[in-house]
Amino acid sequence: MHADGKQRFSPDRLVVQFAAMRHLIATHAARPSDDPIFALNQEATARRSRGESIVNATVGALLSDDGTLAILPSAHDAITRVPAAEWATYAPIAGSGPFLSAIIADVLGTEKALADASVAVATPGGTGALRHAIANFLEPGQALLTSSFYWGPYATLADENERRVDTYNMFTPSGGYDLAALDSKVSEHLATQGRALLFLNDPCNNPTGYSLSDGEWTDLVNILDGQASRGPVTALIDVAYYTYAAGDPRRFVKKLVHLLGKVPLLFAWSGSKAFTHYGLRVGGLIATVSDASDRTAVQSALTYSCRGTWSNCNRGGLYAVTQLLADPELAARCESDRTQLRELLLRRVVAFNAEAAKRGLLYPRYEGGFFVTVFHPDAYAKAERMKARGVFVVPQKGALRVALCAVAEHDVVRLVDSLAED
Repeated sequence: MHADGKQRFSPDRLVVQFAAMRHLIATHAARPSDDPIFALNQEATARRSRGESIVNATVGALLSDDGTLAILPSAHDAITRVPAAEWATYAPIAGSGPFLSAIIADVLGTEKALADASVAVATPGGTGALRHAIANFLEPGQALLTSSFYWGPYATLADENERRVDTYNMFTPSGGYDLAALDSKVSEHLATQGRALLFLNDPCNNPTGYSLSDGEWTDLVNILDGQASRGPVTALIDVAYYTYAAGDPRRFVKKLVHLLGKVPLLFAWSGSKAFTHYGLRVGGLIATVSDASDRTAVQSALTYSCRGTWSNCNRGGLYAVTQLLADPELAARCESDRTQLRELLLRRVVAFNAEAAKRGLLYPRYEGGFFVTVFHPDAYAKAERMKARGVFVVPQKGALRVALCAVAEHDVVRLVDSLAED
């Protein structure tokens, strides 16, 4: 810095920067420092703080209509009651036994055959579960398979673990799930890399909001059954948003019993949305494997991965979530609290569907969940025009992701109007 207060070019500073670049490995030298969704949210928040009228449909957290974070009172109570020693003590590497039993029961408890064939590990949120699946069920350089509309960090997780993402077309021209495209791509993966790891984000897909119908689940199971005779196929079901699905969120589980002994099933479980405590970072990976020796090997591999990455999860968080799942009185209170939030979100879904129909928006079937995706041929330019009008959405190839979870019901009309305008 010079006497006039202005920054001057410094050859020594430039040398230091180049030296740092030499030490970073080449594949990591130009990585972005921030997630684009979080960057958009920060921009929207900054503009609102300056007094602008903003509709922020970017952040994946459920907000009340007054803009504050919607928090389950029962979950808050459970966390405040965690004994001091539970916060202070290391958690077991794989997670506490009661927690692991509780999340298996939460997802698979309606189907004893699946629950009895399952093991699990605790992870820092559902993201950690996805990481473990990628690292343990694909070889370096191989690709996971998912739909053409998918949660962007899938690619980040794959890249960080020296794997890739490959996609199949998600929707047919009539708006149904393109299961023929999925079937073809699974065949391709078995032929080219000798295995297939399929990521399914359902119910309440992020980013589209789409949930497979009962008939689509039946057809999907039949496809996986047929493909499993050709080579190792593993299916991961990302159930991060399933507690906000319309109707019974676990009804798809019954369909999966047919795959026991044929296709290993993984479930990426997240406490962030289900219990509205995103910063607690409580999640888990459930693995359903019929053969006992294979199941033991999977448990060992996942536990080893825990030690080799984050080592331990948040013990106090595991304790609180275990109480919320396993204590009958607290679980009943929690479900009652969550029903109110589910109804809050459903009112927005109903309002969105009604307004979108009036304006002729093109988007997948949307019955519940945090997000919906509106198709647009030039999504990035469209999102910029919407930002200029104070409405923030997340652009992606061919579509705009709308986080209705963060939009007050009274702002839905403005949101839809902005989506429909040129």
